[in-house]
Formats: sequence, C-alpha cells, structure tokens
Amino acid sequence: CNAIAPQATLRMEPILTSAGARFVDAGIIGGPPRDGYSPCFYASGEHAGELEELRDFGLDVRVMGDKIGQASGIKMCYAAMTKGSSALYSELLLAAELLGLSDQLKAQFQESQPSVLQRMERGLPGVPAKARRWVSEMQEIEATFADVGLTPYIFRGVTDMYRLIGDSPLGEETPENKDRERSLEETIRVIADSVRDRTG
Repeated sequence: CNAIAPQATLRMEPILTSAGARFVDAGIIGGPPRDGYSPCFYASGEHAGELEELRDFGLDVRVMGDKIGQASGIKMCYAAMTKGSSALYSELLLAAELLGLSDQLKAQFQESQPSVLQRMERGLPGVPAKARRWVSEMQEIEATFADVGLTPYIFRGVTDMYRLIGDSPLGEETPENKDRERSLEETIRVIADSVRDRTG
C-alpha cells in the first residue's frame, strides 16, 4: 500500500513472487480510519480479490481488476490533485506574503473564491507536518506521468515546494504533535520567513 508509481509495482512483483509471495497492488485513498469511516483500499492484480475478505473487518476494499499497476495508478492520479493543489495553494500564498500582498489576495479570495479560501484555511496549516514525507510521493507521481508521456516538470516543482516547506521550522512537526491552533496566516508567515532567511 505504499504510494509508488505503477512501474515500480511492476518491478516489485517478480521479486516477491519469485520468493513465493502472492502479490497485490494496493493504494489507499483517504485519511486515517476513525469511527464510521474507512479510507478506500484500491486493489489490483491476480490475487486482489482475496483482500475483499477484509470488508468483514470494516475496510472499504475496491478491486479494480487483475492488472498490477491499476491500484497504484489511481492513487498517483488522485494524490496529484489533492497534494498538488495544496502545493499550488502554498506557493501562491507564500508569493503573496513575500510580495506584501497577503491581505489583498485574501480579500479577493473571500470575494470570488470563498470555498477555495476555506479549503486553504482548513488544510494548509497541517501540511508542514507531512511535507517531508510527501517529497518522495511527489517524485513517484512525476515518474508516473513521465512514463505515460506527460510532462514531469509540474510535479518536479511540487516536489521542490514540499522540500521548501519541510526545510522550514514547521517541518519539524509531526501529525501527532502539530499545532492544531495555528492559523493559515501564521503558517504562511513562518514559512515565508524561512525563505527570506535562506535567500537573504
């Protein structure tokens, strides 16, 4: 269930099956399980159907087919949207902060894109706690897109963005000890200060 490119799962399969293991490609979409909620466990490969037994334990298992790479592929495409948009939001807010335009940009979002502003306020303060871990996942998305003939450069930039966030003081946070009270504005201010310190 690691977040890896489909071609990586295709390389792994013969290694594990030659050792006698049954290989299933799986990708998890969604947050940690909690009362009444389970993330989606997408599965593919010859033995993917065996995971359906886990439904009896409350897991939302969705078998996609018998091809290795299908489950990891949907994980990569979905994460490209969720984590890619968080990187884009982070970068544009950092740019506005560094340009001295944060208040004006926020006012414009409140006027014309209030749902986007709400999404940023709700989600971005928690990003630094995961930014370092997401660097390798963004590299896997980059490889996925390049393998099907699409540009790798968008997610090369996303990788750089999460590396920058992870290098800030907030990158020391973990999901367990992150500051749940910190606002979006303070989050962006701290990261922007680290950019200023680095660039002089």
